[in-house]
Amino acid sequence: MKKSLTAITLAACALVVPLSSHAQTEIQWWHSMGGALGEWVNDLAKDFNATQKDYKVVPTFKGSYDESMTAAIAAFRSGNAPHILQVFEVGTATMMASKSAIVPVGEVMKKAGVTFDSNDYVPAVAGYYTAPNGQMLSFPFNSSTTVFHYNKDALKAAGVDNVPTTWPEVALAAAKLKANGHKCPFTTSWVSWTQLESFSAWHNVEFASKGNGMKGLDTRLTFNTPLHVRHIENLANMSKQGLFVYKGRGNAADATFVSGECAMTTGSSALYGNIKRNAKFASGIGALPYYPDVPGAPQNTVIGGASLWVMSGKKADEYKGVAQFFAHLSKADEAAKSHQRTGYLPLTKASYELTEKSNFYKQNPGTDVSVTQMIRKTTDKSRGIRLGNFVQIRAINDEELEQVWAGKKSAKDALDTAVKRGNEQLERFQKANKG
Repeated sequence: MKKSLTAITLAACALVVPLSSHAQTEIQWWHSMGGALGEWVNDLAKDFNATQKDYKVVPTFKGSYDESMTAAIAAFRSGNAPHILQVFEVGTATMMASKSAIVPVGEVMKKAGVTFDSNDYVPAVAGYYTAPNGQMLSFPFNSSTTVFHYNKDALKAAGVDNVPTTWPEVALAAAKLKANGHKCPFTTSWVSWTQLESFSAWHNVEFASKGNGMKGLDTRLTFNTPLHVRHIENLANMSKQGLFVYKGRGNAADATFVSGECAMTTGSSALYGNIKRNAKFASGIGALPYYPDVPGAPQNTVIGGASLWVMSGKKADEYKGVAQFFAHLSKADEAAKSHQRTGYLPLTKASYELTEKSNFYKQNPGTDVSVTQMIRKTTDKSRGIRLGNFVQIRAINDEELEQVWAGKKSAKDALDTAVKRGNEQLERFQKANKG
């Protein structure tokens, strides 16, 4: 009996020891990707986990970008922050100022002994997430830019032969669509991003001073120029005529385009994956519309989407897992697959070249629009926008522009007020981060 018990004990130990010695280190990844993009994120983690046995990346959806950022701050204060946090681009300045809460991605890669060269990444993307000293602060995971999505079938039925490339052409196309019975000819998602931020860069005018905040915290908003007022006035007139239909904040308008309700929209290049999967019509992607009489237009659009920030307070071995995961995502074939699947910008130069060689852009016309818009020669006015309290500033812009669409404020009054209120947010951020 004793011999059999001993045998059973030894057998049990034989089973337990190998398992404990090869226990995986979990890497918690909080993100804000839902729907088709949520499936993509889950697949990325699954694919990486299958390539090795030491680490397990666990992706967790934490709600909208605003919600996940708020949750992460609370978790950090209580000592339960994730290893990786996805933060949208408007939160970049805030994360940069939270030095004790984050570890620069360049530092993480270096300490883990993982080969990492920021020059491998697409310059327009990497530059946005890089500090003045040249150190990359966050991993440029899902970068997008603003593009023009259109319903080919609806335009054809309305007799619109040429895809609109300028704002006057958008208005004319919208009028034809309405005459043909379309109740929502044109809409837009992310109003501040598409109609003020990217609009400014696309026309080579500042959204804010100090190189749009890139050169210092004492930046102030400047998007109430005659050009900005003219554009918002035009959209307001289109709204009164039923040519432009406002569908709400954030990406609320995306669903109305994918469903076929709205025929044209300005929004993220990353809407491509959803359109490809769910739209029941032929669609196309064009460059963001512009005003042809504005000198220097079109220039280049600004970055959107998000990056991955590494939170502080973790163990060295856990950071090694994070570094290996980022290295996996950076592989040319992996990054190319993600770019082609989602419509986000290619992560690296190599993934762009691989996609081009595969004839993907030729087989899927318009998918290169976001890339060409971002690799044009940038200026101090179009490199990107990096502001403190940017989330609050966008909310203010939404509030003020909603007054315009409702016919309660003029374009000039709304923009003047948005600039005044937004500058108060910038002053507050500047005071809080003087040190």
